Amino acid sequence: MKEVKKKRKDAIAKKVENTKQETVQQEVKGPNLQELEFEIQKDLTKKRRYPILFIILFLLLIVLYVFLHMFVPKITLNGSNTIEISYSDTYQELGANAKFLGKDFTKKIKITENVDTSKIGTYQVIYSLKEGIFHIQKERTVKVVDQKSPTIELDGEGEYNVCPNEKFKEIGFTATDEYDGNLTEKVKVKETNEGILYTVEDSSHNKYSITRKINYVDTTPPEITLKGNQTMYINLKETYQEPGFTATDNCNGDVTEKVVVTGTVTNGKIGTYSITYQVTDDSGNKKTVTRTVIVSEKTDPNSGVYKKGVIYLTFDDGPSNVTTGAILDVLKEEGIKATFFVTNNGPDYLIKRMYDEGHTVALHTASHEYSQVYASMDSYFNDLKIVSDRVKRITGQTSKIVRFPGGSSNTVSRNYSIGIMTKLSEALFSQGYRYYDWNIDSQDAAGANRDKVYQNVTQSLSKNKMNIVLMHDIKIATRDAIRDIIHYGKENGYTFERIDMDTYMIRQRINN
Repeated sequence: MKEVKKKRKDAIAKKVENTKQETVQQEVKGPNLQELEFEIQKDLTKKRRYPILFIILFLLLIVLYVFLHMFVPKITLNGSNTIEISYSDTYQELGANAKFLGKDFTKKIKITENVDTSKIGTYQVIYSLKEGIFHIQKERTVKVVDQKSPTIELDGEGEYNVCPNEKFKEIGFTATDEYDGNLTEKVKVKETNEGILYTVEDSSHNKYSITRKINYVDTTPPEITLKGNQTMYINLKETYQEPGFTATDNCNGDVTEKVVVTGTVTNGKIGTYSITYQVTDDSGNKKTVTRTVIVSEKTDPNSGVYKKGVIYLTFDDGPSNVTTGAILDVLKEEGIKATFFVTNNGPDYLIKRMYDEGHTVALHTASHEYSQVYASMDSYFNDLKIVSDRVKRITGQTSKIVRFPGGSSNTVSRNYSIGIMTKLSEALFSQGYRYYDWNIDSQDAAGANRDKVYQNVTQSLSKNKMNIVLMHDIKIATRDAIRDIIHYGKENGYTFERIDMDTYMIRQRINN
């Protein structure tokens, strides 16, 4: 208060001094000192009223706010004011309530929402209440988000062994996201110490990664393929000639030059000999294959492996320009190896194709003229030599697998030489040959049509025996039925093989 009084006196004194100066300068007579002091006090009193008025106004506003808050209806949301839901989920409205002066106005609340859970975004749900002069509104924020990560599906296996000197060749992958769809093009591929890392991120920044494990090792041994048969029969008068071999490795390629061959065959001495072929790749993987060479006075007719449930598809009298190529196409497409008993007919390239595609090229007859073939022992072997020389010229291999024209049980040979079939069978064995008849006849040579060929074969198959099927690759009916026969065999649990020197000989009863 002292300070206020002091300021007041200073102000009065200053104003009096100013008045005196003005009087002197203007020589005008002014108010007296009492009037001047009254005016100054009146002016200061007026200035003190303004802060008081401001305080009173502020207090009135507070009172008004409290009044309105207490006596105006209010909307209260159930749950949080902001919620998140995953897209494609169903939005569940939580609702709201409103009470005022003890009354419940919840049912009068109008809810407006446009939440689209199929689209990511932020949506507003508006709660409105009209009551008398009051119009109240409140909002809830709904965020539709993608919280699901995309996925990556790897083609092939999740772990691979790759040659140490090679790089992994990408097999493929597919990335999908429930919201964004196909993200394959956005996949980032990176090679790590563990293998190949695949990472993808969707538009909502959800990430997914997967690793394909890559082992840079070679654990696969090379493969040795013997030319000719794995079991060879030669008689005492023959000289063993190495048919040859090839060797390949999954990492080193052609390793034929690395093959080490051990073992010998003593020509002219009865016995069983082993020729061993061994090759080692750069990773130390070894492969060993053994060829058995049997030197005897005659081939054992009861030797060989009897395989039940195996189908041996055999074709006589070809090749033919019209049908053989189509039959070879089917066999290649179906992954089947067969046996072709060839003649001197047809083009050489088909016989070469038979051999190159892994089929057995066996001997039937050069002429198929019974009167020539069975006229005498010499006639038969002269005819056989012609077709044998042809096969050797085309394939480079000497075939020792034979089928008699008409089969070993034929009786037509009686018209030309009595007892010749008995003599021929013994002579073939003594020269290291093996002959094969059949136990299922397709009847294609007798004129059976496509459907009948199929029925004759499939209805005669058995899981309890070797199934050597006689067909002729010069017949259109056989060409048209062969694929369905193969499908039947596969679907019913049969396997297919070609005849080789290790195959058990199915022989018929000799009738001459």
